[in-house]
Amino acid sequence: MADGPLKETKVTSSHWGAFEVDVEGGRITAARPFAPDPHPSAIPDILPAAIHHRSRVARPSIRRGWLERRDRQGRGSDEFIALPWDEALDIAAEEIARIRRTHGNEAIFGGSYGWSSAGRFHHAQSQVHRFLNSIGGYVASFGSYSTGCAQSIMPHVFGVNFLTMLYEHQDGWHTLAEHTETLVMFGGINPKNAQVSMGGITEHDTRTWFDRFAEKDMHCLNIGPQRSDAPENCAWLPLKPATDTALMLALAHVLETEGLTDHAFLARCTVGFDRFRRYLMGETDGIPKSPDWAAPICGTDPETIRSLARRMAATRTLITVAWSLQRAEHGEQPYWMSATLAAMLGQIGLPGGGIGYGYGAIGGVGKSFLGLRGMTFPQLDNPVRKVIPVARIGDMLRNPGALYDFNGRREPYPDIRLICWAGGNPYHHHQDLNALHEAWQKPETILVNEPWWTATAKRADIVFPATTPYEREDIGRSNLDDYLFHMPALIPPQGEARDDYDIFAGLAARLGAGEVFTGGKTSAEWIPELYAEYRRLAAEEGIEVPDLDELRGRNWVKLPIRRDGPNRTLFAPFREDPDAAPLGTPSGRIEIFSETVAGFGYDDCPGHPVWLPPAEWLGAATEAAPLHLVSPQPGDKLHSQLESALADLPGVRPATLVIHPDDAAPRGIATGDLLRVHNARGACRARAALSDGIRPGVVALPTGAWYGDPGGNIDPDGNPNVLTRDVGTSRLAQGSSAHTALVEVAKL
Repeated sequence: MADGPLKETKVTSSHWGAFEVDVEGGRITAARPFAPDPHPSAIPDILPAAIHHRSRVARPSIRRGWLERRDRQGRGSDEFIALPWDEALDIAAEEIARIRRTHGNEAIFGGSYGWSSAGRFHHAQSQVHRFLNSIGGYVASFGSYSTGCAQSIMPHVFGVNFLTMLYEHQDGWHTLAEHTETLVMFGGINPKNAQVSMGGITEHDTRTWFDRFAEKDMHCLNIGPQRSDAPENCAWLPLKPATDTALMLALAHVLETEGLTDHAFLARCTVGFDRFRRYLMGETDGIPKSPDWAAPICGTDPETIRSLARRMAATRTLITVAWSLQRAEHGEQPYWMSATLAAMLGQIGLPGGGIGYGYGAIGGVGKSFLGLRGMTFPQLDNPVRKVIPVARIGDMLRNPGALYDFNGRREPYPDIRLICWAGGNPYHHHQDLNALHEAWQKPETILVNEPWWTATAKRADIVFPATTPYEREDIGRSNLDDYLFHMPALIPPQGEARDDYDIFAGLAARLGAGEVFTGGKTSAEWIPELYAEYRRLAAEEGIEVPDLDELRGRNWVKLPIRRDGPNRTLFAPFREDPDAAPLGTPSGRIEIFSETVAGFGYDDCPGHPVWLPPAEWLGAATEAAPLHLVSPQPGDKLHSQLESALADLPGVRPATLVIHPDDAAPRGIATGDLLRVHNARGACRARAALSDGIRPGVVALPTGAWYGDPGGNIDPDGNPNVLTRDVGTSRLAQGSSAHTALVEVAKL
């Protein structure tokens, strides 16, 4: 769209949904909800301010200390020198070539962990990985901070890819509305989190479904430290954080001791219950996992546990588990134990019963669509075979060559000399950011593509200004949505920003891999080619998709791929005949005890689910750190995106910390007070909000504030990850332990 005074309105898409955009004089002037969306997200409201914000990276920039003397220690405090594009690309290409020549491609880490654009071609992760593969490969990462732990443990239990199970085969909301009588939500189902979904979620309807559940008198129970983690019409059991596994064990104990276990299902469809039962009944350690044992651990009473277990056995019950439970030390255990509890109830494979993961974590889980393939920019093959768990980046940088365990393997961490990052902000996702800042000084060079001067960009050596999704053409689609969008270039690139594709094409050409990376095509040629393949694959499924010119003219279409009737429950064929439809586990059954996992010999993740108290929880609280910190997702944005403009709004920063009145009173804290939240790892500012909707002893500080100056003694805007522990969930999954943290709070 060219510069001009004419006002135009277009619809575009994002991870938080579709919205209308007004453009005038080459600027985005307003954003409004998309009419078909019943509960649109408010995230786009800040878009005009964010896109034209002073924090945009205007020109290619190189850190002075690195440019003049290859200094590594100034990251985060040094000034940047703006250079012409050709000169900056020449310098970056020469440095990449030097690293490859001196240390090999195994010394390059390809970052890009993050959601970046909802567009299918300008997907930053695909772009940077294709570039690195075109020049010989890179060290990659496995999993995500959101689900990396579950991605490791659940294939051992169910024998299926966890993400495939999550996104494609769980019961839809309509199936729950028809069949479920009791919905037991460990970690809740939060409509705030459901406002986003990978690739976009156009019709936000999680709240609508819970209204329907209430109309049919479904019993919905939110189990967790905050009432707000589920809609208001849900009952609440305010559990201590990190004790869900203990509660599940006690529920299982009631089933077994009161004759409510479905032993016929266990015999047909599972293996290893006998081994687990000895632990459950206390035969192996002298501790029966009864309600009387669990009650003081969890902070509830034994009769509440017994009553819940009986209800679950007497009704069609779906147990759901939030992603947050596996983002804690020993996060494998609640996921494994929830599967075991559901198996003991014998309802796995029944519509609206059994087990479900991640409902409410993103808006797409619970929707049922015919999946359409295509519109994926090929990343090429990676010749480098080294892969680390995504949450172990800090360990990798601190300990090159050190051995680490991961899912049955023991390997040395690679010696990373170059980080190439695009489309993400590790200073949002990672834990113990002060320690990450120190580790970040170790690589020789850090190269970042970024639209804004985030904490990651400020800690780079070479920064290339990248366009946002509103400055380039793309196609918006998601397998978890039934809308297809043409995403037009609404405004010209801001400053000297270029698309990631053009940045990497320039680097690849200088490294002799231009043709390999581009395939001889511009982005204007790639988009029609990818779209044509998408149309062809859709036609094979009997779905008519408009051609690209028609889509451009219409802006968006709704595809006839919604499954309005009940979908086939994931484990229904297995339940009907386990021999004819075995699972992908070694036994072909649900593995309550896993010989494979037991064979790894991990004391922090043995062969069946167990209660393992984390290093930091209320049971280990100290005078210096007596409160358990949870760090939920923010409600005003996706992760840390658009934060620069949000932080300008009055009262938004520092971030708000929710604290119970019983914890606030002895500290002299009132709503609105400025706070210092601290532990041995760091400190941050926050603003108090008193609420009886959080369990006493627990405080909640959402993520999303940009990490501040490590030279000070306190993070100014309230980033909770200066307080969280950078340890793996266990040697099996090595996932993020973000929710394992004790803190103290005081008035500033």
